[in-house]
Amino acid sequence: MLPVRVRFAPSPTGPFHIGGARSALFNWLFARRYGGTFIVRIEDTDLERSSRESEENILAALRWLGLDWDEGVEVGGPCGPYRQTERLDLYQRYTEQLLRQKDAYRCYCTEEELAAEREALLAKGELTTGYLGRCRDLSPEDCARLEAEGRKPAIRFRVPNNDVIVVKDLVRGEVNFECSGIGDFIIVKSDGIPTYNYAVVVDDHTMSISHVIRAEEHLSNTPRQILLFNALGWKPPQFAHVSLILGKDRSKMSKRHGATAIEQYQEKGYLPGALVNFLALLGWSPGGEEEVFSLEQLKQQFSLDRVAKSPAVFDLDKLNWLNGHYIRQAPIEYVTDLAIPFLEKAGYLTTPLTPERYEWLKAVVTLAREYLGCLEDITDHVGIYFNDRVEIQEAEAREVLAESQVPAVLTALRGMVEACPELTGVEAKAMLKKVGKEVGVKGKQIFIPVRAALTGSTHGPDLNQVMAILGRDKVARRLADALANNI
Repeated sequence: MLPVRVRFAPSPTGPFHIGGARSALFNWLFARRYGGTFIVRIEDTDLERSSRESEENILAALRWLGLDWDEGVEVGGPCGPYRQTERLDLYQRYTEQLLRQKDAYRCYCTEEELAAEREALLAKGELTTGYLGRCRDLSPEDCARLEAEGRKPAIRFRVPNNDVIVVKDLVRGEVNFECSGIGDFIIVKSDGIPTYNYAVVVDDHTMSISHVIRAEEHLSNTPRQILLFNALGWKPPQFAHVSLILGKDRSKMSKRHGATAIEQYQEKGYLPGALVNFLALLGWSPGGEEEVFSLEQLKQQFSLDRVAKSPAVFDLDKLNWLNGHYIRQAPIEYVTDLAIPFLEKAGYLTTPLTPERYEWLKAVVTLAREYLGCLEDITDHVGIYFNDRVEIQEAEAREVLAESQVPAVLTALRGMVEACPELTGVEAKAMLKKVGKEVGVKGKQIFIPVRAALTGSTHGPDLNQVMAILGRDKVARRLADALANNI
């Protein structure tokens, strides 16, 4: 295999989309698997929509996901500059070559004339409405006359008639395109800015790109790009077009299927490792039953021969399951630090954390993370630890607290708690066992009503740890409240 050089080349026209992140990841994994080079360049020739803010959003998301790059914007390299708007002189050089070779020509048609031409073709029932080649064979005199009228020409590529372009795709196999269905296409707009299909060819060649791994929606652009490679005497890279990402209803991924921008997942408290793991499985199969992979494991196993042709389905439930796994496996300090902003926003943390309070918070997060799909959900599971009192709203909890043995259980436990200088998990366990002996009940007849009194629910984390986190005073107060309300 030739030296692997791949690129991720986003347009900075908005937030970094989940589909773009998947493309970046596949390129990065391919480069790392084969000891290659991963390049990040910016395709910013859409002057009206491109912005440095969007560019920074993309680069920040790549860094957050752990996808470092060897060449490109910010890091430099031998093939720069890496923004297309900084490479206009380079495009101009090859445009002049194509014009000299008669592989390109100047087109003076206005937008209004082109629109009228398309409407006329539609009115005739034509299936294709491509450019008819009005300016294909203009004489120098014609060009001079049109320019004297003030018309600024675009540059069109002269597509050969009756040829077939064969795309040998590493994912989709051999795909054929009839040149007759392409039509002469613009490579440089009248303002001098190159179009995507032209700039990308010059960039890929001058950056020695070996493989182009991108979304299936770019497959239709590939024959135009191959025509340009051939006209300039360059060998095209190998192409691999990965499947689209669909929602669970099999329609194109959109906001109704969940967040579409990487920063939204970051803001919701998804861990970068979990999101990378999930994205890797969107269209790529490891070949076994395992679904949890570290970035290092993905680097070792990724290959294009396991990338599927069929669309990948974005399953938010699976992402939440994966993220929950990562949350539970991550160091508790890391998870606690990530959870703090969500707790502050919810009003649970209003003052700076002392070392003692931080240790207490770690214990809270340790219990809560067992129930999380993303860290944003933590606020639904910690109110019992921060609130002074608990309201018994769950019907099942109220029914349990109405059972005949409950007053005796809660009274005995309350007395033990109030007599205890400091309530720990070990002491809580011993107290519950002692209550059973004193009252003459055991098991669920003790644990469930105590849990209901302390948390308002009949289900939840380890009761001993809950009691330890709540502390002696809160436990005693809540037991007293339950006794007052249910006897």
